[in-house]
Amino acid sequence: MEAVDRARCARENFLSGCNCPQSVVRAFDDILEAHGIDPATASRLASPFGGGMGRMREVCGAVSGMLMILGLLEGYDDPNAYESKSELYARVQQLAGEFRAQNGSILCRELLGLGEGPDKAAPEQRTDAYYASRPCAEFCASAAAILGEYLS
Repeated sequence: MEAVDRARCARENFLSGCNCPQSVVRAFDDILEAHGIDPATASRLASPFGGGMGRMREVCGAVSGMLMILGLLEGYDDPNAYESKSELYARVQQLAGEFRAQNGSILCRELLGLGEGPDKAAPEQRTDAYYASRPCAEFCASAAAILGEYLS
C-alpha cells in the first residue's frame, strides 16, 4: 500500500472514533495480518497510548502507533542484542525527527497547545465540535505517511 493510502486510512480511522495510536496502527492492518496479529488485538495493545499515553499529554499517540509498527517489523527480542537495539533506536529517532520536522513537536500537549500536566482521564465525546477543534486526524495521517514512506 502506498504511503498516501496509509495516511488516508489513518485519518479515516481517527474520524471514525479510533484514538491516535489505533488510527495509525490500523492503517497497517495488512502488515499486522501478515505477521499473524489480529488487528483487533493490535487495537487493544495501542489503546492506552491515546491522548499522549492515557491523556497524560506526553508522546503523541500517532507517534507511538508509528513506532509500534516499526517495532513489529524491525524490533528485537534478544535483550543482549546491542547492535539491534542501536539500529532500532536510530530508526526511532529518524522517524520521530521527521514527525517533529513536519508537525513541530512529538509531544501531545505541545501539538494541541495545552498546558503542562495530564487531562482528566475521561475522554471527550467525539462530536463535530471535537473533530473541528482537534488536528489529530492530520497527525495520524502524517505518522502513517512517514512510516509508509520509510517502508517503501
